[in-house]
Amino acid sequence: MSKHRRARSRTLRTSRTPRAGRARTSSPTSRRVALAATFGLLTFAAGWVYALDENAVGSAAQARADSRPPAADRAARDARRDAPKDASGGAPEKAPEAAPRDPLQGLTGISAQTLAKIPAESRQLILVIGRAGDSSQSTAALYTRPAAGADWVRGESWPARNGAKGWSTERTYGDLTSPQGVFALTDAGGLLPPPPGTRLPYDKDRAFVATGRGVNGESLAGSFDYVVAIDFNRRPGNSPLDPVKPEGEGKGGNIWLHVDHDGPSQGCVGIPKQAMKKVLETLDPAAEPVIVMGPEGF
Repeated sequence: MSKHRRARSRTLRTSRTPRAGRARTSSPTSRRVALAATFGLLTFAAGWVYALDENAVGSAAQARADSRPPAADRAARDARRDAPKDASGGAPEKAPEAAPRDPLQGLTGISAQTLAKIPAESRQLILVIGRAGDSSQSTAALYTRPAAGADWVRGESWPARNGAKGWSTERTYGDLTSPQGVFALTDAGGLLPPPPGTRLPYDKDRAFVATGRGVNGESLAGSFDYVVAIDFNRRPGNSPLDPVKPEGEGKGGNIWLHVDHDGPSQGCVGIPKQAMKKVLETLDPAAEPVIVMGPEGF
């Protein structure tokens, strides 16, 4: 072999690629590729983490939505929240329901028909209830009310006497019954001066003296010391002694509320003397007083 061929052969061997195990220096292009791959891997990892976190947030929001009270419970809660409050901040107390009105407006022993006959404007009333239709024993009670049409309030009450043969809606002279019904009380009088505070027109007259004896033979002395005329077959605005009977003599008249003489009457109503004084001290023409009288349940 020639000297030139051997030299070229050595040159070719010298320029061959280095063998494995020897140090190599990477090129700039290789480094850029490696950086791009790394960045892509990091971006993918961040996106995956974000997706997981978003799913977690959505699940929590759904959990919160599902934990809300049902619509009916929310409505009840809102109603409690919006309800008016009292001064202490709590819910106001519920107003008590009004009790149903007494159909007899505080009176007892009478019917609805009798109640309807009582003038609405009357504010004073004497209620006389007999034990029975044919009994001469009864009870009298004084009632007042604060305003026309209001319920009646019972005051004092006393034992009373009425006609010897009880009560009648068609009374006639001498039948020994007391008239049943509702009558005005407009005039008073008596043998004695009027008690202090008397406001009814009062006729003091010596003619207020009973003659003879009572139905049972008892003395009538003092029976007319105080009287209040009951407006049955009489002219209101006159003395109880007025003899005129507008509906005729046949019905009788001069029916009074007077002092009890311990026996039945011929038609009047008798109560104790102190009770008569109380009645005269109480009755006021401005209150349009009435007497309601008859047997139990009339």
